[in-house]
Amino acid sequence: MSSASKPIGVAVLGMGNVGTEVVRILTESTGDLQARVGAPLELRGVAVRDINTARPSIPAELLTDDPAALVARDDVDIVIELIGGIEPPRTHIRTALQSGKSVVTANKALLADYTGELAAAAAEARVDLYFEAAVAGAIPVIRPLMQSLAGDTVQRVAGIVNGTTNFILSAMAETGADYAETLAEAGRLGYAEADPTADVEGYDAAAKAAILASIAFHSRVTAADVYREGISSITPADLASAAQLDCTIKLLSICERVVDADGAQRISARVYPALIPLSHPLATVNGVFNAVVVEAENAGRLMFYGQGAGGVPTASAVMGDVVMAARNRVYSGRGPLESTYASLPIAPIGSVPTRYYVAMEVADRPGVLAQVAGEFASRDIGIAVVRQEGAQDRARLVVVTHRAPDGALSETVAALEKMDAVTKISSVLRLEGTDD
Repeated sequence: MSSASKPIGVAVLGMGNVGTEVVRILTESTGDLQARVGAPLELRGVAVRDINTARPSIPAELLTDDPAALVARDDVDIVIELIGGIEPPRTHIRTALQSGKSVVTANKALLADYTGELAAAAAEARVDLYFEAAVAGAIPVIRPLMQSLAGDTVQRVAGIVNGTTNFILSAMAETGADYAETLAEAGRLGYAEADPTADVEGYDAAAKAAILASIAFHSRVTAADVYREGISSITPADLASAAQLDCTIKLLSICERVVDADGAQRISARVYPALIPLSHPLATVNGVFNAVVVEAENAGRLMFYGQGAGGVPTASAVMGDVVMAARNRVYSGRGPLESTYASLPIAPIGSVPTRYYVAMEVADRPGVLAQVAGEFASRDIGIAVVRQEGAQDRARLVVVTHRAPDGALSETVAALEKMDAVTKISSVLRLEGTDD
C-alpha cells in the first residue's frame, strides 16, 4: 500500500454536460472521495475548447486548451476523457495509458472499435481502463458483466440503451402522433440532437451493443459486426397493431449466444425496432429511461434499470470508475483486464432465428390470403397470427410468424413484394421476448 497522504492527480478532458458535473463532484465532495479512496483526489486541470468562456465554478488557472499537454503532466495519475468521437480522444487515451496513467472514459463510439488497442495498452502499462458510463449512463451493467458474473456463462444481453429513441417510441404509442412530429418534440425538450441520425438510425445503440457483446461473450466485437436498423420507418399504425397484439415497440440492442445444430457457438449482435409483449419487463421502460436484461446460465434473469443519459447520472458512473481507479493506485491493485479468450465468430443476421411482424396492403379478393400463406409455407415458416383490417378495394393484412431463420423470412417478404395481389409492404418488424 502506498502512502495515503499522497494525492491522486486527476485531469478532465472535456467540459460539456457530463464534464461539468464530474468537475462539480470532484470539487464539492473532496472529503467523501478521500475517505473512499484512501488518498485525496486533486484536480490538476480541465481541457476545454475555449478558455475564454466564463466558467465561474472553476478557477481559471485550471483551464487549458491543450489537452495533450495536460495528459503529459507528471502530476496527473488519472485521465477522464469526456470529449467524445474518435480523434483526438483515441490519441490522448493511448498516450495516457502508455505513460502509466489510468483512464476513465464514456466514449462509446471509440470503445466500439478500439477497445482492443486501448485495452492492450492498459495491460502493457499495468494501469486501468474503465468505461462504465459508455453504455447506459448511471445504470451499472459493465461492472456486473465483468466482475459479478465473471464465474457464470452469459447467454443473452438485451435492452433499451438509447433514451432518444425510447422517448420517441413511447410518445408515439401514448399520443398517436407520427414519427416526424414526435422527433421534433424530442428536439424541443432537449432529448434529441440537432442531427439525430446517430440515435434514430441505431448507430449509438449499435456501438453500445458491440461493447456489451465483447464483455458478455469474451470475444472482440466491433460496431461493424452489429446488424442495425433505426426507427424512422415506424408509424402510428404499427404501434396500433402492436397494441392489438398486446405488444409495444422498442428499439432493442440484443447480444446473444447462438448455438448451431452441430453445437458450434456464435454471437448475434443486432439493433432494431421490435415488438415485445406488454408482459415483458422492457415493455414498461418508457421516456428517456434505459434498461438492460441479462440472462445467465446460473444467475438467471437480471434487470438493470435507470437513467441512461444526462449529465448528472452519467457523471455518477464516471466517478464510480474514478474511485475504483484511484483505489487501485493507492493499494497497488488493478481492475479486470479485457477477456477475449472465447473468440466466438459473429453470426450473420440471415442465420439468426427470429419472428416477424409483416403488415401489407392487399387486394380484397378471394384467394389472396392463401397466396400469402403459401409464400410462408414454401420456406417452412409457420404463421402464428393473421389479421385483416379494412375492406373494399384494399385491405391491410397483418401476419405474425413463428420463429424461423431471418434469411428465410427476408426472402419471403421479398417474394410477397412481387405478388400482384400485394400492393404494398407497409411494415416489416421483428418480434422479441416470446418463447416461440
